[in-house]
Amino acid sequence: MTDTATTTTAGLNKFEKLKAEKDGLLIKGEIEKLASLGWEAMDETDRDHRLKWVGVFFRPVTPGKFMMRLRLPNGILTSNQMLVLAEVLQRYGEDGSADITTRQNIQLRGIRIEDLPDIFQRFSAVGLTTVQSGMDNVRNITGDAVAGLDADELYDTRELVQQIQDMITNSGVGNAEFTNLPRKFNIAIAGGRDNSVHAEINDLAFVPAFKEESFQSPIFGFNVLVGGFFSAKRCEAAIPLNVWVSPEEVVALCRAILFVYRDHGLRANRQKARLMWLIDEWGIEKFRAEVEKRLGKSLLPAAAKDEIDWEKRDHIGIYAQKQPGLNYVGLHIPVGRLYAGDMFEIARLAQVYGSGEIRLTIEQNVIIPNIPGSRLTTLLTEPLLERFSVNPGNLARSLVSCTGAQFCNFALIETKNRALAIVAALEAELILTHPVRIHWTGCPNSCGQPQVAEIGLMGTKIRKNGKTLEGVDIYMGGKVGKDAHLGTCVTKGVACEDLQPILRELLIEHFGAKLKQEALISS
Repeated sequence: MTDTATTTTAGLNKFEKLKAEKDGLLIKGEIEKLASLGWEAMDETDRDHRLKWVGVFFRPVTPGKFMMRLRLPNGILTSNQMLVLAEVLQRYGEDGSADITTRQNIQLRGIRIEDLPDIFQRFSAVGLTTVQSGMDNVRNITGDAVAGLDADELYDTRELVQQIQDMITNSGVGNAEFTNLPRKFNIAIAGGRDNSVHAEINDLAFVPAFKEESFQSPIFGFNVLVGGFFSAKRCEAAIPLNVWVSPEEVVALCRAILFVYRDHGLRANRQKARLMWLIDEWGIEKFRAEVEKRLGKSLLPAAAKDEIDWEKRDHIGIYAQKQPGLNYVGLHIPVGRLYAGDMFEIARLAQVYGSGEIRLTIEQNVIIPNIPGSRLTTLLTEPLLERFSVNPGNLARSLVSCTGAQFCNFALIETKNRALAIVAALEAELILTHPVRIHWTGCPNSCGQPQVAEIGLMGTKIRKNGKTLEGVDIYMGGKVGKDAHLGTCVTKGVACEDLQPILRELLIEHFGAKLKQEALISS
């Protein structure tokens, strides 16, 4: 590094220094060289950080086996794309797996660095990209999982979400204008009445709203929310920007807000660098004024109310589409975990029974759309649906989990396998008349979003009988859909080995669960 570079990076934190030294996107042109070097011979900063700009993540808990994160706008992919993902994983045998994320996305595990050139070539051939999917970039953009299918939707979010992705990533090639944000940035667009995107936990969210104009019919558009985020330091729900925009103005507003955040966001302390910290420092009025200045025009004030007035749907099961004679089928994928064989089968089902389209939900499940009614009975006999049910139990269907300690070096506890085991045990003990949303996250970074759950479990370490054990802090009261709000921590430091009876009592006391044994006696 030159003396000039040393001067310009003085006083910056570690991450701002590495970004100032070399734009992370430049790693895209070095993949062939890095693949030939191998992971142990690579520059550590390139390996541990800059590869994230092309969606490749070094994982210390599985050295030599990387995670790869896709970009799937609105959570939509084709059966051909799913087949390519399955083929990539297949070569890694037991090490290869995939997780559906809470941003309608897919992460692949077990990836070897020497295979990256071939993988990227395969992705390019079917229109997949991983660019700008990690570090200080805009993450996967979420939209309604049943956009274009739902007869009750107010707006089909698919094209708009794609337009935002194309703007941010230069149509998947990479866009240096947005590769050096102060921190990560989440965008969501809701097109229905049930807030299926969890607008309140995004840095920038658009929710449907009709603007009343004198002597005119109400005009459709979006009210804008800003600043929602989860971190180890702080969790906040998004707040109104007091702005209403038409669909045609959404992309330009995204661009303006990202530029304001890029140029003015706080960078000294990474724990205080998300958008809400800037809004706190400036105030919402100054932030709005700066956005208008960047946009080059004044913005209309928000509509008096938004249209989020339904309870949230999970889309598991069989539902009629607005297209006559067609249906979408939501498959429950336990904690979002898939293997190559599962992905081959999902792709086959989408091709045989539907139109070859596959959709992902933020609850880590899969939707296969465009299935004729005449094919439903046969589809339901497919062996895969014995594991990926259309009618799971009331605890299993709403279970969400982050990656956990099996693959993530930040996680303090194992989550996915433990979550499945405890829910199976509870469903064997209890009768529940309605779903209860239980979310697991392995650490305070809250990738599993415990704050939006009815029961949230955040991993921690505790001391018990002189030993350090895996434990959880328990959150309750999260509400999604209409009148969404975040839950709060109600109990700290519960050992995981003691958790099942505590959850049993919470379900009985707060959610109307009954012990099966008592129900039998009373009947």
